[in-house]
Amino acid sequence: MEHRGETAVQRRTGVARPGTWGSVRVRPEIPDVAADFLRRRRLLVAAAADDRGRMWAGLLTGPEGFAEPLDERYIMIGALPASGDPLEGLFETEREIGLIAVEPATRRRMRVNGTAHVAGAGLLVHTDQVYANCPKYIQARTILPGPGRAAPVARAADTLGERHREWISRADTFFVATRAQGLGADVSHRGGNPGFVAVADERHLAWPDYVGNSMYMTLGNLELDPACGLLFLDWDSGDALHVTGTARVEWEPERTVRFEVDGVVEVTGASPLRWEFGGYSKHNPPV
Repeated sequence: MEHRGETAVQRRTGVARPGTWGSVRVRPEIPDVAADFLRRRRLLVAAAADDRGRMWAGLLTGPEGFAEPLDERYIMIGALPASGDPLEGLFETEREIGLIAVEPATRRRMRVNGTAHVAGAGLLVHTDQVYANCPKYIQARTILPGPGRAAPVARAADTLGERHREWISRADTFFVATRAQGLGADVSHRGGNPGFVAVADERHLAWPDYVGNSMYMTLGNLELDPACGLLFLDWDSGDALHVTGTARVEWEPERTVRFEVDGVVEVTGASPLRWEFGGYSKHNPPV
């Protein structure tokens, strides 16, 4: 199915044969190489809309093998969003989900979009799109032996506090959740040198949209629906900052996404994983 938003963005950016690249070429089946990659992951980022239509990006973590492809179209994830995560409880009824699995040590990533619902103590995902992405802008990190999960503590706010603004200003990575009616939910990775996300004030952020693989799935969704969710992970502490709001794209003089905050959830102890930094991507433009 053609994605009208992606086609519009591809046409605007000069992609050859717009409408023949992106979602329209993605298949629903899980290749063997993708299944093996998923089985080795200990962290997934998920995206979904809540009952108010707000987009959120959240965490799913577990031991290796907690994400198990059952066949070509189904994945059993042996975890649920943790207490306080904005995705907690949303999948009691089936809804659209976007997933991204990243291996920072090798700068590999893959995305899965489909639907999901609670099954036992985990999520059963039915795939509609499965595809790999290029390694650009991924900072190298490896998982350290670390402490077990502390009890997560969530704090909600309407705007970004001073601590949140400092956190975002130092970030070299975040995840962005979007959706389009009838076309599903999606979550993507964004990376750059610290400072690449500009914090204007307690309600407004902006970041450059660096050159990628010309699929324009995120910008294509935003073309049709401005609802957007962001996840900033503290790789050292396991804390998570979830932000929801709306986003719009400015095309001149340089392509920039401008984000307006509608809600914030900070979760202390969101992830049991601790990561060692290995280096910035050689593709990161200077800030």
